[in-house]
Amino acid sequence: MATLQELRGERLRKLEELRKKNINPYPADSKKTSAIKVISENFDEHAGSEVFLVGRVITLRKIGKIAFIVIKDDSGKIQLFLKDDNIVNADYNHSELNYSDINLLDAGDFIEGSGKVIKTQTGEISIEITKLRILSKSLRPMPTSWDGFTNKEERLRRRYIDLNTNQDVHDRFVRRSKFWQYTREYLIKNDFLEVNVPVLEHTTGGADANPFVTHMDALDQDFYLRISHELPLKRLIGGGYEKVFDIGPRFRNENYTDEHLPEHIAMEWYWAYADWKEGMTFMTEMFRDVAQKTFGTLKFNIRGFEVDLSKEWEILDYGEQIKNRYNIDVFNCTLDDVKKALSDNKLEVEQTDNIARGIDKLWKNLRKTIAGPSWLINTPLLISPLAKIDPLRPMTVERFQPIIAGSELGNGWSELNDPIDQLDRFKEQQELRKDGDKEAMMLDIDFIEMLEYGMPPTCGWGYSERVFWFLEGVTAREGVPFPQLRQEEDNTTKTIYPELYKNNQEG
Repeated sequence: MATLQELRGERLRKLEELRKKNINPYPADSKKTSAIKVISENFDEHAGSEVFLVGRVITLRKIGKIAFIVIKDDSGKIQLFLKDDNIVNADYNHSELNYSDINLLDAGDFIEGSGKVIKTQTGEISIEITKLRILSKSLRPMPTSWDGFTNKEERLRRRYIDLNTNQDVHDRFVRRSKFWQYTREYLIKNDFLEVNVPVLEHTTGGADANPFVTHMDALDQDFYLRISHELPLKRLIGGGYEKVFDIGPRFRNENYTDEHLPEHIAMEWYWAYADWKEGMTFMTEMFRDVAQKTFGTLKFNIRGFEVDLSKEWEILDYGEQIKNRYNIDVFNCTLDDVKKALSDNKLEVEQTDNIARGIDKLWKNLRKTIAGPSWLINTPLLISPLAKIDPLRPMTVERFQPIIAGSELGNGWSELNDPIDQLDRFKEQQELRKDGDKEAMMLDIDFIEMLEYGMPPTCGWGYSERVFWFLEGVTAREGVPFPQLRQEEDNTTKTIYPELYKNNQEG
């Protein structure tokens, strides 16, 4: 079996031969009159018509005076049918090829073919080519089988190959795009205004997370990559807007898991003069709308759970759930009680654990057994320092979280708009940071100033693309096109370009 270097060398030879014929193997222009799928699914409408199609060569067979080339574009595949007497007098200056030049093509090359839509004697929809152009000469072959690129590490590292060789992966990211498109459309339809807020912040907040830090030379100051969209969007509510949202990346300097990535896409909205109950009703319908349009169903099998988003969502009380499972009163317990429950359930007990962090671990352990769809309510105040206190239950906050397939797939709450109360909670978080909790929230005095000018009653909500990963049934890394990986250089590439790695080898 030929090595990659040998295969690449043969393609370089063909590239040089094309150039000797004054054929530009990388022209800037191309012509396309239709997507392949339009032709293949509507043959009767297009039969006999002249079309220009473009795509990547998948297979190429030359049998004497005829040849068959299968090409693939973003919509599908089709066969190009070539006869030696149909492809003559090529304009090499326009990157055209004669029939005799077909041997200079390889699987993986991009070409443009023009001709009539026909059916061959075997009944296959084809294009009878009268002009053929090369658009891009590939120097490395795709994997030997278009269905055989299965090594996970290689797939993630060279996703551009994965997308070509695994159609299900290609289609997944179409659905991912649609998921955010339908999210955006639902919000705009309900009079929300999309406003992009900064990624770089002096002080970052809105979530319990360890931030990334960078330095801005222009101001000679450190900035944080946002861990949430929350505080800038609430500043907009304070500025007079009533319904705002943003969709974009956020960054949390945490470990990789099947459900979390340090960088991911998220959406948050804020709705003035609405409370958590209105938000919960709104999001129940939004989940259904986005899921139905993205996946064409509301019934999912997720990690062994059967989930039906169309049914009535169950309401779960946080304190009752913990009490029933661990026999702990979340509103009247000691740190020793919590640590014992953690230990009894074989959960990690850390030196920096406090009551809130410990109870959160217990809840996450319990949550794994809940299929949903459910709404978790009556969250204890100590768990949620930025939410508004429920006046009927002062030790809880007005927060709602969707529980689906053993996980929380979002967060909603009645926002705290009392500047004095908010400052007190920020101070409590600062003490936690001093005690070693790097994920506790930072004090944002500018946000306190905004609240002192006044912010109306507001409901806020946020979810990340983890919702998509769950409904799609994939892990976090499989759910994004280009997950971060430890940088590695391919040994074949080092062999091909030794001059680029000479210093490293000498070191």
